Amino acid sequence: MLSSASSFRNYRGVLNWCVVMLVLSNARLFLENLLRYGILVDPIQVVSLFLKDPYSWPAACLVIGILGVCIDVHVLGSISEKVGLLIYIFNLTVILCFPMVVVLKLPSITPVGGAFTLGVYTILFLKLYSYKDVNRWCRVRTQVKARSLSRSLSCDCMQSHVSYPGNLSLRDMYYFVFAPTLCYELNFPRSESIRMGFLLRRLFEMVVFMSVRHISYLMFFQWMVPIIRSSMKPLQEMDYSRMTERLLRLAVPNHLIWLIFFYCFFHSSMNFVAELLRFGDREFYRDWWNSETITYFWQNWNIPVHKWCLRHFYKPLLRRGAGKLLSQSAVFFASAFFHEYLVSVPLRMFRLWAFMGMMAQLPLAWFVAKFLRGNYGNAAVWLSLIIGQPIAVLMYVHDYYVTHCQDDPTITEAL
Repeated sequence: MLSSASSFRNYRGVLNWCVVMLVLSNARLFLENLLRYGILVDPIQVVSLFLKDPYSWPAACLVIGILGVCIDVHVLGSISEKVGLLIYIFNLTVILCFPMVVVLKLPSITPVGGAFTLGVYTILFLKLYSYKDVNRWCRVRTQVKARSLSRSLSCDCMQSHVSYPGNLSLRDMYYFVFAPTLCYELNFPRSESIRMGFLLRRLFEMVVFMSVRHISYLMFFQWMVPIIRSSMKPLQEMDYSRMTERLLRLAVPNHLIWLIFFYCFFHSSMNFVAELLRFGDREFYRDWWNSETITYFWQNWNIPVHKWCLRHFYKPLLRRGAGKLLSQSAVFFASAFFHEYLVSVPLRMFRLWAFMGMMAQLPLAWFVAKFLRGNYGNAAVWLSLIIGQPIAVLMYVHDYYVTHCQDDPTITEAL
């Protein structure tokens, strides 16, 4: 007797159907938005995200001032270990605190400009911390052992090997400052030459994505702003059903903008800089989209930060006797601190939403790793990404409105 059960394994048509339905549903929402609100995009609004006064560019001045910080750090090679350590601690503290004070005290810095400035200074802080650590390791070991800290090329063209203290030069430091990595090495892996075809492709992608960023601004002002405005009243009234509806509407445009930023920054821009500097290590991210656990996602979506945390924070804690769970929690705590630093300071308010969201990843990571596997785990990771970010956006925008805009009758009327 023959079985009538189907044995088909190819479900490509079902997947295509899902994609078509997703595109059509979002196209309907976009057209509905245009019909209801009209065209909301204003070039002046886009510029105002970065500048309040066209004749005052404090954020740009802060970024340019980074070069002077690097020069001051370089002179530490000629003084004693203890004095140098004290100067380094003071210098790293100033790198974090000085731009924060300027952003908080100077009203001409916009939240977007402040976040960009603090992001640049945070990158410099992590780089100089790594620079200090690696050179300290070299000083406490013999020259032979110091060579083991460096990495050699895997290609046929071998560069001249540099040993400590031959690496202490302005050229070496500035190469590290501009290189797309946070972890310092005496001998970075270098490519043999600049591949003009690869460089031009990345440049073309950057130009295209500069245009796509205008689409991101369009999505932000045309799609996200009306949703955020209409969310203020439900948030104030604690209307959970309407809050959930606004959250789900906000999730799609927010996630699309995040994906555009990820590809533009981690693939196009960083590969362009790496090729221009002949920087050989191009592992800026791994297949985080296949993550089946929260932990795998955090380890693979931002490789430079993950390597820095592993090398300069997680492993040193383990060597000093801290347990694995305590060390992982400390890394999450530090990451939550920097997320809060980059969000709350530019908004000039401290609500700890970013901090709480990051720390909430710990129990969520434990739950997913414990009870979910395979596709279920991957679906949980995607759900946390798509829903988690709009929750933080709504919380911060609501608090920013209450703190800065509630007494403005024009803004209140618009909402």
